Amino acid sequence: VCVCVCVCRFGVLLASFRGTVQHGLPLEIGDTVLFILSPQGIFPCTYVHLKNAHIKNKGQFETVIPTEDSVITEMTSTLRDWGAMWKRLYVKNEGDLFHRLWHVMNEILDLRRQVLVGHLTNDRMKDVKQHITARLDWGNEQLSLDLVPRREFSMVDPDEISVTELFKLMEHRHRKKETPVPASTHHLFVHMKSLMSSNLGEELEVFFHIYDGRENRPLSERFFVRLNKNGVPKSPEKTERQCTLFVDLGSSDLRKDVYIVVHIMRIGRMGAGEKKNLCSTQYRRPFGCAVVSIADLLTADSKDDHLLKVYACTTESEWYQIHENIIRKVNSRYNLSGSNTGLAVSLQLLHGDIEQLRREYMVLFTRGVSITKKLGFSDIIMPGEMRNDLYVTLEKGEFEKGGKSVARNVEITVYVLDIEGQVMKSYVAAGSGEPGGDEYHSFVLYHNNSPRWAEQIKLPIPVDMFRGAHVRFEFRHCSTKDKGEKKLFGYSFVHLMQEDGRTLPDGTHELIIHKCEENANLQDSSRYLKLPFSKANLPGNNQAVKGTKESFWITSFLCSTKLTQNGDMLDLLKWRAHPERINDSLSKLKEIDGSEIVKVPPLPGALNYFLSFQVHIINLLQDSKFQHFKPVMDTYIESHFAGALSYRDLIKVLKWYVDRIIDAEHQDHIQQVLKATEYIFKYIIQSRRLFALATGGQSEEEFRCCVHELFMSIRFFLSQENKITSPVTQTQAVFLRTFPAVYGELLKIFTVREVAGFVRETLGSLPATAHAECPLEAVKLHCIAETVESQLYTNPGRNARPPRARPKHLGVVYAHTQTHISCTHDYTHLLGEFVACLLALLRQMSDKHYQQLLQAFTSKDDLRVSLVIVWFINIILLSTPSFFLSVIITTVLYLSDALRKNFLNEKFDYKVWDSYFYLSVIFINQPCLQLESFSPSKRKRVLEKYGDMRVMMGCEIFSMWQNLGEHKLNFIPAMIGPFLEVTLVPQPDLRNVMIPIFHDMMDWEQRRSGNFKQVEAKLIDKLDSLMSEGKGDETYRELFNSIIPLFGPYPSLLKKIERETWRESGISLIATVTRLMERLLDYRDCMKLGEVDGKKIGCTEEMYIRYIHKLYELHLKAQNYTEASYTLLLYDELLEWSERPLREFLNYPMQSEWQRKEYLHLTIVQNFDRGKCWENGIILCRELADQYESYYDYRNLSKMRMMEASLYDKIMDQQRLEPEFFRVGFYGKKFPFFLRNKEFVCRGHDYERLEAFQQRMLNEFPHAIAMQHVNQPDQTIYQAEAQYLQIYAVSPIPESQDVLQRDGVPDNIKSFYKVNHIWRFRYDRPFHKGTKDKENEFKSLWVERTTLTLVQSLPGISRWFEVEKRELVEVSPLENAIEVIENKNLQLRTLIAQCQSRQMQNINPLTMCLNGVIDAAVNGGLARYQEAFFVKDYVVNHPEDGEKIGRLRELMFEQAHILEYGLAVHEKFVPQDMRPLHKKLVDQFHVMKSSLGIQVSEGHSTGMNAQQHSESNGSYFLSLSLSLFLSLTLNVCVMFVISPLTYPAVNRYSSSSLSSQASNEVSNITGQSESSDEVFNMQVQFPIEFTPRPPFYQSEFLFLCVCKSSLEKGTDLN
Repeated sequence: VCVCVCVCRFGVLLASFRGTVQHGLPLEIGDTVLFILSPQGIFPCTYVHLKNAHIKNKGQFETVIPTEDSVITEMTSTLRDWGAMWKRLYVKNEGDLFHRLWHVMNEILDLRRQVLVGHLTNDRMKDVKQHITARLDWGNEQLSLDLVPRREFSMVDPDEISVTELFKLMEHRHRKKETPVPASTHHLFVHMKSLMSSNLGEELEVFFHIYDGRENRPLSERFFVRLNKNGVPKSPEKTERQCTLFVDLGSSDLRKDVYIVVHIMRIGRMGAGEKKNLCSTQYRRPFGCAVVSIADLLTADSKDDHLLKVYACTTESEWYQIHENIIRKVNSRYNLSGSNTGLAVSLQLLHGDIEQLRREYMVLFTRGVSITKKLGFSDIIMPGEMRNDLYVTLEKGEFEKGGKSVARNVEITVYVLDIEGQVMKSYVAAGSGEPGGDEYHSFVLYHNNSPRWAEQIKLPIPVDMFRGAHVRFEFRHCSTKDKGEKKLFGYSFVHLMQEDGRTLPDGTHELIIHKCEENANLQDSSRYLKLPFSKANLPGNNQAVKGTKESFWITSFLCSTKLTQNGDMLDLLKWRAHPERINDSLSKLKEIDGSEIVKVPPLPGALNYFLSFQVHIINLLQDSKFQHFKPVMDTYIESHFAGALSYRDLIKVLKWYVDRIIDAEHQDHIQQVLKATEYIFKYIIQSRRLFALATGGQSEEEFRCCVHELFMSIRFFLSQENKITSPVTQTQAVFLRTFPAVYGELLKIFTVREVAGFVRETLGSLPATAHAECPLEAVKLHCIAETVESQLYTNPGRNARPPRARPKHLGVVYAHTQTHISCTHDYTHLLGEFVACLLALLRQMSDKHYQQLLQAFTSKDDLRVSLVIVWFINIILLSTPSFFLSVIITTVLYLSDALRKNFLNEKFDYKVWDSYFYLSVIFINQPCLQLESFSPSKRKRVLEKYGDMRVMMGCEIFSMWQNLGEHKLNFIPAMIGPFLEVTLVPQPDLRNVMIPIFHDMMDWEQRRSGNFKQVEAKLIDKLDSLMSEGKGDETYRELFNSIIPLFGPYPSLLKKIERETWRESGISLIATVTRLMERLLDYRDCMKLGEVDGKKIGCTEEMYIRYIHKLYELHLKAQNYTEASYTLLLYDELLEWSERPLREFLNYPMQSEWQRKEYLHLTIVQNFDRGKCWENGIILCRELADQYESYYDYRNLSKMRMMEASLYDKIMDQQRLEPEFFRVGFYGKKFPFFLRNKEFVCRGHDYERLEAFQQRMLNEFPHAIAMQHVNQPDQTIYQAEAQYLQIYAVSPIPESQDVLQRDGVPDNIKSFYKVNHIWRFRYDRPFHKGTKDKENEFKSLWVERTTLTLVQSLPGISRWFEVEKRELVEVSPLENAIEVIENKNLQLRTLIAQCQSRQMQNINPLTMCLNGVIDAAVNGGLARYQEAFFVKDYVVNHPEDGEKIGRLRELMFEQAHILEYGLAVHEKFVPQDMRPLHKKLVDQFHVMKSSLGIQVSEGHSTGMNAQQHSESNGSYFLSLSLSLFLSLTLNVCVMFVISPLTYPAVNRYSSSSLSSQASNEVSNITGQSESSDEVFNMQVQFPIEFTPRPPFYQSEFLFLCVCKSSLEKGTDLN
């Protein structure tokens, strides 16, 4: 059945319709149709769901809007846009966002269904809409769509709302989302789960409290949980007894030194291991303590389960401070309660006020949770808050033995008694979580006459029961005998309130212990209440009690909203009883704490006549802690204030203060009065209203005259112009901050027009001239802003401001902008409300208004500065949404005419024109104007409403450019880049307008310099960078290529130069640019399609060469000559030694491939020479020489050989510095992608050390944070919204080890291979594994060795290369010792060789090295190694290290050999003034040798098996040495080989003869035949090499054979 549409309705297709019937309309499901009158049926009526709608903007661009809930309409349109984008996410393989968006879309559809049904309550509907809008905003943000401004969940139309109101909506939303207001109140949720321990069996009591480690005091009362014998809560069904909320923590309490402290008590026998039948009485005894920092919870968003370690005291007397010892890590005073003992708790930090938590965590409060309060008031005190808690801490006691041989086991019982002496029931609480009891028993410390408890109890006594009440403490000795009796031996007491009404003062009190017997009758409290209770209150004649040793200390703290400990406050409350004391009481008011003052209501009849004291109270309410008490003060003024005549005196006194502002030297008191202006006027107005009500409006004129006179005084003091630092200026600022709050009070008596007159005249009296950095300007603007938002403007009866005021307002706003820019140089504060205000004014201005604005400028300079300010402000406005950019383009069009008229030709001003072009380019490139990136529906809406504003601005740029004439040269080549960026916008009309400007630039540059190389270079560079960013397309390339025909229509431009030159150059430029664009587009397409590498290289070879030369030039500019050589070598390697012709390219002429490669070789060699990398230059010289030789070019061959020889000379003669290498890690999301969370190794500059390099890096990244450790960072650092730099030095690992280890190679040659062609780097971090031996740390000194492998070797084309692989190994203490001695021996050998070959300028390096080694050895260096590794325990426990121990022993004696030879060399070259030092070194060396020999013998002796060898130390050591050498072969004998770096084993010298004989031995070294004993001694002392046996050593060889045979038979060699 088809329907004939007769009415205008709006419908949505429920199913697709093909439209096969006559006049049928084919439609798809989801399409929308607007029905108009039609005589024919067009589709089935059942296919359409009809809605009511209204049409907006009837005509060609009309819009049909359904008359339904705007949230439903937004959901429908948004889901349609999301649908297409959701499919594209699947194509792009963004699976995570694809699935999340799918779930959100389904959720929105479900919520939409609930809204459409219409069965929801109002509250539920509000929640659903809020949930929907939150989901819509999330999806728009994830898909990079526009965020929608809303008011009460509905979208707002920007055309139907003011700019300022729209800004407030967006600002509120942005601030709520990205910068949430930090909660000022925090709460800690604690859930006690269980105590796990192997030695349970008794019931436990667990106490939690929050502790301030900085001030060493508790911050909260205690939370109390009882555990059964299994370590779980006794009442698991009562969750309030195992869960608590520590409430009202301030922001200052959330820091690292605030802890959660847990004390655990066991209930049972005195000793934990006692048998059950010894004693049936149970005591509270210390069990353990646990501590956790609250800082561990700051980053947690949900409940975290923690297993806390439980510690016990080493000595029970330290229990009172065990938590402090754990915090300070005083390990000697506590230990683990057990290896498997742990406290399982759940902790969570919550934020916000308690009512907010009740809404957000309903389950928590419904299930049951106890509230644990803070000690003291919270940061914000709320009116009506009722609290009356007295906290008593049992600190310590001093008791006598009482005739016993051992100390007492003291237990305290605490009672609270009322005025009649009866025990108050349920008013003694150990903490929250458990109900209060009638009494409290302290824990017992075993045999301690000076116990310290530090145990806190809470006494929540009602206010009306405080008077006359007291607390009694009974002391009992707990016997450990069979009966387990508790015998009373004394008591103490303390009154809770004094006779004058003051409560027990906070602090520590020393109480008197009154002795009594067990059968003493304490029920009658009147017997002892007359006795003294505190030693501080004893009369002077009672010395007997004062002299007693027994005392008991408590600490009390009262947290009450009704009671006070302040006597002055009590006197003030009772002022009617003693009116003569009122002056003294008021004078002391300022000294009273604010929390005491807010406990009482305002005092009627007392303070109303004393303005200065009233001001003190009013200003107290400005404190954030007491600001919630302002309604209390307002209620008092409105309902209870009765001073009908007060207004006269208040006006007079306030005027008296104002009249003395200018002459007063000290303004502090006056400023305090002006801060209270709001409430002073409230008193004045309310007093006048009461007077008028009582008298029928008498003295009305008198009151008005007084107010006018008061405002005249105010205007006079505001009109004074003073210095910025003047106290009067500060007083003016104070008044302006409070002045807007007065308007509402004045409107209660005066009309709107009268109050507006007061305000206008008052603000108009301010000085017009602004000073640099004047704080008054900002206060004035803020005052004006608050005035606009006050009741003067929101009053419904106000008249609209006339349109003619708009240009005047705009001028004022621009003037303030200019002032702020010139004064502060800080533009950030110009955003926000100021931008919205500007847009609102500009939006309403017409042509007439702009003309009036321009006519207001009297001089060209003012107009020039103002235009620059206008351009700048409009740049700021570009950050606004697209629907406001039409305002900006309108402004630019109006003001561009003023630019042409006033700043062209001889009046040309570059700065103004440059600002104009800069603004225009930024405008066109705004993201909100790039219609190509919009969805089709959004693009259509924008075009219908605003058109393409980019084309409009482009036409304006072209028009203004044509007006410049010869001044165009001022913008060449500066504007090439910006204009090129505009032409890359994919808008054909805009490109057609802008591209001819480049032809104009080429023409003017050709006229000026005869070529346009500058234009070409700038054009190519900018095009390269812009297209690399993804801009430009094939259409743009074709359009740019079409510039060539443009030369035809303008032949007159070419007549000034030779036609051929201009045309050829132009065609060449366009061809170059077009070819570059082709390469860039091909490369981009290849990267997108993921094609093979060969094609990528083929299409990018030219780009590759260009980038090589760009990098080469950068290296040359930075004087990185070695890196520049490696970079240019990349191009050199692409060429071959062939005669293929090459075209002109870059700076290379047309030449053969051979010639270009030759030129590159020579350039690279030159740069290697400048970078002192001569070895690499030699390789290229040889290659060139081979080419010259193959062509018989002997002339160039000779030059090349000479160049090669000069490089060899430089290697040997010139000194090269070895650069440092640094590992740099870039961590955090704020780094660019190519650096983010990666590590690199950098080659440092000459003379650059770690500190200088680190400072250089921090200068390059000023916002980075330098990490102070070398450990690998965790994921928190990787994901942080910050920049972290981790820098430390690394050591290169050379690849050419054969060169470095070869003897006789000069150090000048070795130095190159140490720091060049390096792929791997090493970093060692020493650490101790296991227990550290304080006497000998080498036993546990391990080394964590990190090896870094780079993607390329250093040096290379960059000073940086990324780390490709890292390896981590641990070096044992023995291996570390071997490496240390090996490195030191190598250093000694090198220095000795340099000294011998006269390469060393002075002998100081050798002197220092010898001194360092010998001094360290004498002071225990080598001896420590012997103690660590040569002892029997180490040898037995580490049998696998036998070879390493032998190697260490060889190195130690080798070092002694090298040192002896080094001293001999030192003797020869040491200057005369250093002879005493040399003598000292020789003496110390012999001490070292003797110590070394003794310790080695002893060490080996201790390490021997008793069944092996002989008992003699010497025979064992001899056998060890012999077995080492003789086991190789009997055909080899011992010979000491002489080399430049070894000293031969010759005659052993005594300490006295060494110095004199060593010098001669160095110059004439020959082998000498020695006796048998000396031969074996030399084996021990010096390193040896084996050579074939010469005849000269036959006797020694026979002797060695005899010794070996004797050892095998077990013969004693002694």
